[in-house]
Amino acid sequence: MTDLLTAARAEALFSSDLVTGSEPTRSELTDAIRRSIRRNGGSRGCAGALACAYGERPETAVPRMRWALRQVLAAHPRTAGHPVRGTDA
Repeated sequence: MTDLLTAARAEALFSSDLVTGSEPTRSELTDAIRRSIRRNGGSRGCAGALACAYGERPETAVPRMRWALRQVLAAHPRTAGHPVRGTDA
């Protein structure tokens, strides 16, 4: 399960201009997430871009989301006790 902040970061990275498969530095990752959030009008806009991509191009959306989530988790590891989406914790 993914915590809400990790999910939001991954959605923003998904809808960013970084290339799938790239290995950005933490600074590049943060900048790309910020640009994506601004361009999409917030985290909800990023989630909307993600949903649209899954609906239109699922064959490319799935690998891109896996990449985005790996990048975010590498740069921002989850901490123990952090709330997780889909649980009561």
